[in-house]
Amino acid sequence: MFINKKSILFGCGIMAKIKNKFVCQECGYESLKWMGKCPECGVWNSFVEEIENPSNKTFLATTSIAMPLTVDEIEITEEERFKTGSNELDRVLGGGIVKGSLILVGGDPGIGKSTLLLQVSKNLSVEGYKVFYVSGEESEKQIKLRAKRLDVKGNNLYIVSETNLDIIEKQIENIKPDVVIVDSIQTMFKMELQSAPGSVSQVRESTLTFMRIAKGMSIPIFIVGHVTKEGSLAGPRVLEHMVDTVLYFEGERHHTYRVIRAVKNRFGSTNEIGIFEMKGDGLREVLNPSEVMLSGRPENVSGSSVVCSLEGTRPVLVEIQALTSATAFGMPRRMATGIDYNRVVLLMAVLEKRVGMQLQTYDAYINVVGGLKLDEPACDLGIVCAIASSFRNIPIDSKTVVIGELGLTGEVRGVNFIEKRILEAQKLGFEKCIIPYENLKTIEGDIDIRVIGVKNIYEVLEEVLGG
Repeated sequence: MFINKKSILFGCGIMAKIKNKFVCQECGYESLKWMGKCPECGVWNSFVEEIENPSNKTFLATTSIAMPLTVDEIEITEEERFKTGSNELDRVLGGGIVKGSLILVGGDPGIGKSTLLLQVSKNLSVEGYKVFYVSGEESEKQIKLRAKRLDVKGNNLYIVSETNLDIIEKQIENIKPDVVIVDSIQTMFKMELQSAPGSVSQVRESTLTFMRIAKGMSIPIFIVGHVTKEGSLAGPRVLEHMVDTVLYFEGERHHTYRVIRAVKNRFGSTNEIGIFEMKGDGLREVLNPSEVMLSGRPENVSGSSVVCSLEGTRPVLVEIQALTSATAFGMPRRMATGIDYNRVVLLMAVLEKRVGMQLQTYDAYINVVGGLKLDEPACDLGIVCAIASSFRNIPIDSKTVVIGELGLTGEVRGVNFIEKRILEAQKLGFEKCIIPYENLKTIEGDIDIRVIGVKNIYEVLEEVLGG
């Protein structure tokens, strides 16, 4: 009897073929044939051939059916949390680690993801929690070398170098840890799947497995994810939808400061940030980021202004620098670092139209000192003042903070939490704070700083530049 090699016995005498399919490695779109451009996400050359084996599909049968309940019948309790030993990370997580949560940590290569998680492992193991650190990229000896540099010790920290999900699952069942750390999800694989580690199907199946372990055993699991050259997490977009929390570890590799922020958090705010400084012995928390961001700030130099940005519940004073110079070409150049480029172009257009500054023949370069990224409108006045100061070559008083949103007609609009911003400036020794006129009536606390309310861009420039 002749049996086709591409056929296998499936079920009770039913023959099923092994199917080949092509899967987009960016979005997970499936096609029966190879395509140069993905019709779903538009990425070129992203299709990879994978083998779909019907015999390897598992079908789960449940004996009980979940009955629907009314909203009044559902009982809830506050999520049980425990601290990581890092106040900055706890702030971003919403107060600590929630049991049974699945946390995805993404960031550029070499930014410090493994270092941060290894330090968290140390803090948890010292407190008596059992931590299971799974590495698919480094051997146990390599991790030990880094642990020695970070002074990581303890009998509660278990380390294994493994990529097979079936083996890892059995080890978790045997050890019964309190926290699991997986570095990284792109290296994990299941034997049942024919595709290579890091492919869409492997990443999706691996995340599903860890999600089942986290929810079934009430074990919080940290998984590390790589990012693409565009800065987004590698793998299918469904990866971010499956996890409870998505953290991004940001910063320049050649700078010492790192920022961790939550872009998704089912158990807390997504506006909080944590700031760390990379040292020779690991990451150190920055407890007063305003003071750090303003250290080394030059005085009596044009093109520099200070704004107060609100990151979650934390006000942070940041220096914005601007440089304008006559262009040597017909088309002036615009460059923005740490600020949305389109926002800078819009604000420069307001200066040209409402104030009459002839910026169309000048190159403009805007930079946020310290590597932070500002995306709230309250920083508009700081950007405008820095550009105008550089254009007119008039320094802004180093003891002045500028806060406010600028409209297209040149009006200054109010911002939220103005009192908290003013108190942060007062704490660091600033003497004058320029705010929107609408916010003056909302100030109720004891303010020991000169506060000036402005209604439009003309009044702002009159205060900071003298006209």
